[in-house]
Amino acid sequence: MNTDALGYMAAGAALGLGAGMTPGPLLTLVLSQTLSHGFKEGAKVAFAPLLTDLPILCMSILAMSWMKSHPSMMGVISIVGAIVVALFGYDCFKARAIILPGMNIKPGSLKKGALTNYMNPHVYIFWATVGAPTVISSTGTNSGMLAPALFLTGFFVCIIGSKITVAYLASKFRSLLSSRTYLIIMRVLGLALFTFALFLLRDGLRFLGLVN
Repeated sequence: MNTDALGYMAAGAALGLGAGMTPGPLLTLVLSQTLSHGFKEGAKVAFAPLLTDLPILCMSILAMSWMKSHPSMMGVISIVGAIVVALFGYDCFKARAIILPGMNIKPGSLKKGALTNYMNPHVYIFWATVGAPTVISSTGTNSGMLAPALFLTGFFVCIIGSKITVAYLASKFRSLLSSRTYLIIMRVLGLALFTFALFLLRDGLRFLGLVN
C-alpha cells in the first residue's frame, strides 16, 4: 500500500471523526435516542450516513466528472472545499461540552436519523465541495481505485464509529461528554481538519495554475 492511498485514508478518517464528533442535528439525535431508549437505538442513528451520504456522493461525483474537464472550475471548488473544511475545524475548536438532552423520542431511530441527515444542508455542501472532488482526484494517483476506496472507508468507518462511541459513552459515562477530555479530542480533530484544508487549498491553486 503506497503513501498516497494511506494519505487519503487518513484524510477520510480525519473528516469522518470531525463530522462524527462535532455537535449537530444527527449527534443530538444519537444522544436523545440513547438516553431515551438505550445504546442500541442511539447506535442505529449512527448508521444514517450510509443511507443518506452515498446517493448524495454519487450525484456529486457525476457533476464533478463533467467539471473535471474544466480545471478552473475544479480549482474554485477545491478552494471552496478548503474553506468548508477549515470551518469544520473551527467548529471543533469552538465546541463546548455536550449538553445531554433529556427528551423522550419514540423509536424508529434509523429512519429518524436518515431524515435528519437528508435535511441537513451541511451534508450536501460537504460532498459537493470536499467529498466528491477528493474521490475524483484520488483516482489519479498511482494506487488507482485503492485511494478513493480507502478515503471513503476511512470516512464512513470513523463517522459511524465515532457516533457509536458517543452513544456508548452517553449510556455508560454521561459525565465524560461534558469533561475536558472531550474538548481536547475536539481540538486535535480541529488541527487535523485545518491540515487537510491546506492540502485542498494547494490542489485548488494547482488547478488554477497559480502553483506548481
